[in-house]
Amino acid sequence: MITRKRLAAGLCGLLVTLTGGLSPVAARADAGEPAAKEPPKVELVLDVSGSMRARDIDGQSRMAAAKQAFNEVLDAVPDEVRLGIRTLGADYPGKDRKEGCKDTRQLYPVGPLDRTEAKAAVATLTPTGWTPIGPALLGAAKDLEGGDATRRIVLITDGEDTCAPLDPCQVAREIAAKGIHLTIDTLGLVPDAKTRAQLICIAEATGGTYTSVQHTDELSDRVSQLVDRAAKPVLTPVATEGADGCAKAPVLQPGLYTDRETFGQHRWYRVEVLPGQELRASVSVAADRAVHRDYGVLLRASTLAGREIVRGEAAGDGRTDVISTGLRYPKADIGGADTDGDTKPAAETVCLRVSNSFSAPSGVKTTPGLPVELSVAVVDGPSDAGDTAFFGLGRGWWMLGALVVAGFLTGLLWGWISRWRVTVWRTN
Repeated sequence: MITRKRLAAGLCGLLVTLTGGLSPVAARADAGEPAAKEPPKVELVLDVSGSMRARDIDGQSRMAAAKQAFNEVLDAVPDEVRLGIRTLGADYPGKDRKEGCKDTRQLYPVGPLDRTEAKAAVATLTPTGWTPIGPALLGAAKDLEGGDATRRIVLITDGEDTCAPLDPCQVAREIAAKGIHLTIDTLGLVPDAKTRAQLICIAEATGGTYTSVQHTDELSDRVSQLVDRAAKPVLTPVATEGADGCAKAPVLQPGLYTDRETFGQHRWYRVEVLPGQELRASVSVAADRAVHRDYGVLLRASTLAGREIVRGEAAGDGRTDVISTGLRYPKADIGGADTDGDTKPAAETVCLRVSNSFSAPSGVKTTPGLPVELSVAVVDGPSDAGDTAFFGLGRGWWMLGALVVAGFLTGLLWGWISRWRVTVWRTN
């Protein structure tokens, strides 16, 4: 079963609540620039190590099941997808670990798919050698370089990496830290506990998914789903890099952004807000490695002078690997532009600071930093000042006040009636 969802799914609900949704065009750093769509790229990375000879999937070998699934997947690949295939452990049968850990190659180049040629290439594979997952991921990332297309690696393996200390989890984190929005999904064929843990770690590092596979149809269905997901991507975040202070921070347009933040770090960004507009922002920080149980995230909006405007904060205790918070800042309308309409009101620069209080146990690498997703929306503000959020209640504040007063008066009345009834009872 699928044990982890994409990191962005953790942000989706909060993003929809705060912004009402963003279009893919709005996610670009330059909202006025038309979105140029490149064909999505997918590379299937198949384990062809010796353990793939095991006959425990529907009465056939793992390799035979993988070949059957690949044939079904290749028949169903959408025409717009640029697909490639890479192998690991397919060529070197010896016992030299150094040579075995180099055994990865591109079987079919990423590009327009010739189904017959791709199937013929897969048919020649025979379970052979080692399981160099880390080198294979590095090679696949290189195969997918170039352009701004959606990129996805689908790793299919039946065992954990045999080429430590090149940790595939760390490799996945470093790939994610490059900001190229490459997602790695992992599928474990009849996995044991160690394999499952490693594949989950790889997927989590890039916001991908992990699936445990016990049957051939499960494998073909899941790989087809992931290829289709690349062909129909959700909103793609834009890579950005926050600064150590507001003065040097990047100016963000409305959209969804990704960054990396080390443990306990502050990252600054800027947003321009015109009078009569409302800034809505939210942030999610993911723990893509082992962390101490108690942690928090703070999103703070302030002026250029450092005066805090509003903040959102949240705390966690290890129950989830994603923690999110958000804020709203309505800027009052100053009465419009000059009477001749030639002069536009000046925008206010709002400084957004993202902070976290994660800490790592001994031995856990703190680099690259934790993945951050920041959503920014600037919308028309409330029609009047009384409609703005007040302690998070908006006009509901007045309703709450009325209920408090009504409750107080009701309490007084009930107390008087009760006292009168007691007095009458004592008299009689």
